Amino acid sequence: MLELTWPWFLWLLPVPLLMYFLPESKTNTQAIWWNNTEQLQHYQDHKAAAKRPTLKYMMLLAAWGLLVTAMTQPIWLGEPTKVTPSGRDLLIALDLSGSMQVSDMTLNDEPANRLNAAKSVLADFIEARQGDRIGIIVFGSKAYLQAPLSFDTHTINQLVQEAQIGFAGEQTAIGDAIGLGIKRLEDKPSDKKVLILMTDGANTAGRVQPQQAAAFAQSQNVRIHTIGIGADSMVVQSFFGAKVVNPSSDLDETLLRNIAAQTGGEYFRAKSTQDLQAIYQTLNDLEPTPDEAVWQRPLTSLFHWLSLASMVCLGLSLLVGRQLAWRQRAEQTGDDA
Repeated sequence: MLELTWPWFLWLLPVPLLMYFLPESKTNTQAIWWNNTEQLQHYQDHKAAAKRPTLKYMMLLAAWGLLVTAMTQPIWLGEPTKVTPSGRDLLIALDLSGSMQVSDMTLNDEPANRLNAAKSVLADFIEARQGDRIGIIVFGSKAYLQAPLSFDTHTINQLVQEAQIGFAGEQTAIGDAIGLGIKRLEDKPSDKKVLILMTDGANTAGRVQPQQAAAFAQSQNVRIHTIGIGADSMVVQSFFGAKVVNPSSDLDETLLRNIAAQTGGEYFRAKSTQDLQAIYQTLNDLEPTPDEAVWQRPLTSLFHWLSLASMVCLGLSLLVGRQLAWRQRAEQTGDDA
């Protein structure tokens, strides 16, 4: 559907017609002598033809009409589309330190390391967050932004699957990951800033202490949910035979609990892939996505297209006028001869 922003400009359309019907200005009359009636007839035919609309004047009228229409700022309204409104700005901080390669998880009844289990669960979680802007932070010895906040969940998922252990170093910089998350969530609505931190260790690197980062997150209204990942027991083979060890002995649960409590979030313990799935389902309940869609119509401005068409018509009129002038000059030269 076409809509005119300033339709009153259409009153200018008949201006060329008004100028056409204005009386001609009087000029000094002079006697004209004709050698024969053929020259007189040729002159009269030429004068009558000049009064008829020509291609040049039609082009000028088209240029004027297109220019006036462009001045009305026409906008084409597209078909209504259903759009899910923005929910939360949600960052996921994923640990890529060396300990994430411990294979104490399962996927499809097969042993899997912690990172692959996290990727599998995150894929379903991210796809379900329609209406939220999702971003990914990866951290090890340092913290990096893997994917900025975006509604494109497909691309976000692809970047998550491309993350590999060791990309960010072998140690664990929890404080730096939180600090980077706060920086990326600046100037966002205060009640919609969420950071999900998943790690399997303790803070062993970085320039920012986790408790300091948590205090700053609290001041910036950033809610942090923390997830400690790793099984409590695991059978390993050694020189003396099989033995049971605790692969999560380095997990600092106290720190993760304090971070979550200080920022108004929750702490979760994931000892298996099933635990991770249940945790992210709980997070969906704690941080629900918007369930009311809105309708919007895309707007396309036609101003520049009409202006361009007007310029083309004006150029064609000038070209046609020059060709007519050359033709008349050639005819006059032939008559004189």
